[in-house]
Amino acid sequence: MQRNLVETLVGAAVLAVALGFGWYAYSTTSIRGTRGAYELTARFDRADGLAIGTDVRVSGIKVGSVTAITLDPATFFANIRFALRSDVKLPDDTVAEIAAEGLLGGRYLNLNPGNADTILAAGQAVKYTKSSADFMQMIGKFLFSATEDKGKTGAAPAAGSTQP
Repeated sequence: MQRNLVETLVGAAVLAVALGFGWYAYSTTSIRGTRGAYELTARFDRADGLAIGTDVRVSGIKVGSVTAITLDPATFFANIRFALRSDVKLPDDTVAEIAAEGLLGGRYLNLNPGNADTILAAGQAVKYTKSSADFMQMIGKFLFSATEDKGKTGAAPAAGSTQP
């Protein structure tokens, strides 16, 4: 009887700690989503690194998250829908860009507010966008251009040949 009581108390303590940990994780992370949010959209020619749930930031502060990513079949542009906190009001000339947390880090949607007097309403589209830079493509272009330049200017004429 004594043993059953101890096992029950230990089990209850473990369950209480697990529930406390779950509540703490839920309240301190972005699992619960954006409360009182309104949605905006933006079109990008490429949406590399974005996924549903990706952070939306203004001045480095998370103010929302990406809620949908779709492909426009007519233009092949990526349509990004994102939810913002209701206290964040963006001017009409805001620029949305896909930014990287570091050279090899993850991506997020960065919003650079402009100075317009009109505010974007729920459901409107951000007009100005900048897509992500593809670092691997840039490195490849740099390496291939360096190889081409070396091939054009680095070759010496063969012995006995004449140049025009």
